[in-house]
Amino acid sequence: MRSRSTPIQLLKLTVFVLLAITITLASLLPSKQRLLLFLSRHKLLLFSLLWCKLVALLAYARARPLPVYLLDFSCHKPGPESRGSYEICEYFGRRSCQHSAESEAFMRAIYRKSGLGDETYAPPFIFQTDYKAKFQYAILEAEDGMFSCVAHLLAKTDVDPSRITVLIAACSMFSPSPSFTSMLVQRFQLSPSVKTFNFSGMGCSAGTMSLDLAATILRRQVGYALIVVTESTSLNWYFGDNRHMLVTNCIFRAGTAAALVTSDPAQRERAKMEVMRTLRTHHGADDAAYNAAIQMEDEDGHVGVALTKDLVRVAGVGLRNHISRLAPRVLPVSELLRYVYNVARSFLAGDRKAVHVPDFTTAFEHMCIHAGGKAVIDAVGRLMKFEEEVVEPARMCLHRFGNTSSSLVFYELAYFEAKGRIKSGDRVWMLAFGTGFKACSVVWRALRDSRIDPDNPWKDCIHRYPVSI
Repeated sequence: MRSRSTPIQLLKLTVFVLLAITITLASLLPSKQRLLLFLSRHKLLLFSLLWCKLVALLAYARARPLPVYLLDFSCHKPGPESRGSYEICEYFGRRSCQHSAESEAFMRAIYRKSGLGDETYAPPFIFQTDYKAKFQYAILEAEDGMFSCVAHLLAKTDVDPSRITVLIAACSMFSPSPSFTSMLVQRFQLSPSVKTFNFSGMGCSAGTMSLDLAATILRRQVGYALIVVTESTSLNWYFGDNRHMLVTNCIFRAGTAAALVTSDPAQRERAKMEVMRTLRTHHGADDAAYNAAIQMEDEDGHVGVALTKDLVRVAGVGLRNHISRLAPRVLPVSELLRYVYNVARSFLAGDRKAVHVPDFTTAFEHMCIHAGGKAVIDAVGRLMKFEEEVVEPARMCLHRFGNTSSSLVFYELAYFEAKGRIKSGDRVWMLAFGTGFKACSVVWRALRDSRIDPDNPWKDCIHRYPVSI
């Protein structure tokens, strides 16, 4: 099937034709005076060239990607009644009578070394007396997080819901009907012309994936994109005894985030950051990567998400592949040359097993690293040779909120803002992994100094962080 020509390809063709005509005329008429005299005598040709140049300029202005800005974002912070401390989770596990004594001991050991604190938030069904994961609790969890986030976001940005042209909602493990996007359209009375996208099965990468999709759409037309990312732990609590699946009970917690991005040039002065680059890589063709984190039934028919022992290794391999594509696009030339020099020196010395990693701190002032678990944070820090201060925000986010899946990068960004670390011109790197196995990066440039917003989820506890884990 023949592919259609894009506006950029047509523009390149037009410029090439104009350049060819100019070179031809210049070679035939080497004298500048003779060229001007020739064009003055052939006004039709002159007007044709001028017309083509005008069309090319207009086509360039139309085809040029629009800048995309992060107007603002909001992270959900449940009430204190939803606090999921270690004692509450253990109490629930014992009273539900769903796990063996060996499984309880295993979860106790995992929890104690997970890096989670006692102030994370658990799903609503844990606090009920029937100890069963029900559909109504999943809906309650989703509505509580999404509606609260979006309401706060629209209030502080002062953007009328009717102006939203794109709506993206993501929840990996729960996909009700009507969809989450329909629930949001109905609740906030969005325009009938809004384009909606509902993500599922994307894992923890759905937040950055949603930003990538929104940026791709908005670069072509002026508009506003509302992104809402959440996860449902209510229907995905594992009640069996498979140890690969029990881990999810120990690290995943309730959390939701909403972000409003726009390509409206008039909003640049109000925006917090500008999207500089996005990158997505998919490693699902490899069997180990595909099966590293997968939803399945255990031998007793209980459904859960199995996190295999290959997960950390797969994350490392996927990250190497991902950064090998990202590095040439973001690193300064000096760092690229230093990296090439170190690799060449090792190769000439016969040390072909030496692993060299570019210094990404030369490209970014701040990094929102995937906080999927203590082992994943350790692996990323070890592979990238990061100092402890670089991975500090990820560790603190895991300690305070647990693994909130697709929304975790926004909780990390809120941590930076609460600390007042982001200054105008700073570059911020968001990196997240997802089931499948996927990796996605979003690179931002700050447009103004950060400040702590009234709805920042860290507002009442940031003075206690960082803490020792």
